[in-house]
Amino acid sequence: MKRCTRTTSSTTRITTRSTSTSTGMALRLRDVASAIGITTMLEVVALKVVLLAVAALGLTAVPATSAAEGLRAVGGGIYHSTDSEGFSSRRLSAEGMGLYQHLDNKVGLRYTDYAFTRAGWSRRGEQLRLVANRFDRKTLEGWSVESGLFRAANKDLWTLDASWRQTLAPGSAYELFATRDFVETATAIDNGLSYDFAGASFDYQWLPQWTTVGLAGIQNFSDGNQRRHLRGRLIFQPSLDLGLTTQLRYRWFDSSKTQVGGAYFNPGTYDELMLALGWRQRIADWRTALTAGVGRQRIDSNDATTTRLGEASAERQMDGYALRLRAGYLHSASLASSDPNYWYRYLSFDLLVPF
Repeated sequence: MKRCTRTTSSTTRITTRSTSTSTGMALRLRDVASAIGITTMLEVVALKVVLLAVAALGLTAVPATSAAEGLRAVGGGIYHSTDSEGFSSRRLSAEGMGLYQHLDNKVGLRYTDYAFTRAGWSRRGEQLRLVANRFDRKTLEGWSVESGLFRAANKDLWTLDASWRQTLAPGSAYELFATRDFVETATAIDNGLSYDFAGASFDYQWLPQWTTVGLAGIQNFSDGNQRRHLRGRLIFQPSLDLGLTTQLRYRWFDSSKTQVGGAYFNPGTYDELMLALGWRQRIADWRTALTAGVGRQRIDSNDATTTRLGEASAERQMDGYALRLRAGYLHSASLASSDPNYWYRYLSFDLLVPF
C-alpha cells in the first residue's frame, strides 16, 4: 500500500508539472498564432497539429539502426485531373528527401508547378513545401505533415496537410487532421479563396470481420462560410485472407451561408449514402487496392440522384526505386459543381530513387 501511495504521489507531481508546462505552452502558442495572423480556433487547432508533428519529427529524426539508415532519395511526380465542365488541373513535382526509408517514412522538400485551365481561361501556380511522414505500415500508426507557401494567380497561401494517427487499444484508433488549401475552381482561384478543414476520426473493430469508422470536422472558408461535416463507414470483411471488404459509407454536411457568388458548390445541406466494395492484395512485389461503389445523394430538399465511385492504386518498393500509381473516377456533386451528373477523374504517378 505504501508503494502504491508513493507511486500516486509521484504521478501527481508529474501531472502537476505537465499541466503547468502545458498552460505556459498554450499561452505562448496563442502569442505565436496571433503574431502570424492565426486568429480562429480552427486555425489554432491546425497549428497545434503541425507543432505536434514537428515535435515527433524531432524525436524521430535520428531513427533506430536499420538497413535503410542514412538513405536519401530524389524523384518527382505528376498529377492530372479533368471534370465534366472542362476544368483541368496539372501538377508537376520534383523532390529531394534528406531522410528516406520508404514512401511512408521520409523527410524532405518538394517543388510543384501547377497549371489550371478551362476553355478561354488559364492560371499558373507554384509551391515549395516541407514533406515529412512516419507511418508503421502494419498498424498505420504515425503522422504526416506537408506544408509550404503556395502562390496561385498572384495570391499567396501557407498551405497545410497534416494528420496524426494513434492506436488506443487493440482494434481501436483515432486520427486528428488539419488541412489548409485553395479552393480549386476558376472563380475561387481568381479570388484567392481558401479553406481550413480540421477534425478527428475514430475507428473500432468490434468483431474480427466488422469495423466502424466515424469522422467529425469543421471547414471554414475564407469568404466567411462554415461547414459542419459528419462521415461514417460500416466495414465488413468476409475473408481476412482475400482482402475483400464491403463498405456502407455515409457523409453529410451543411453550410452557414448559401450565397457564395457561384465560386463553388455550396448547398444548404448535402448527404450521400453509398455501398462500396474494396479489395487489397499483395501481388508479387506490388501492393494493390481497388474500390468501386454506387450510391444516392441528396442536395437540399431535391430528389435523390445516383453517385458512382471507382478508385485504384498500385505501389512497388524495391531497393532501387519506389513507385506509386493512383487513378480514380467520381460521379457526384462536389466543390466544383452542383450538377448531379458532374464527374471528376484523376491520375497520379510518383517515383523516388534512393541513394
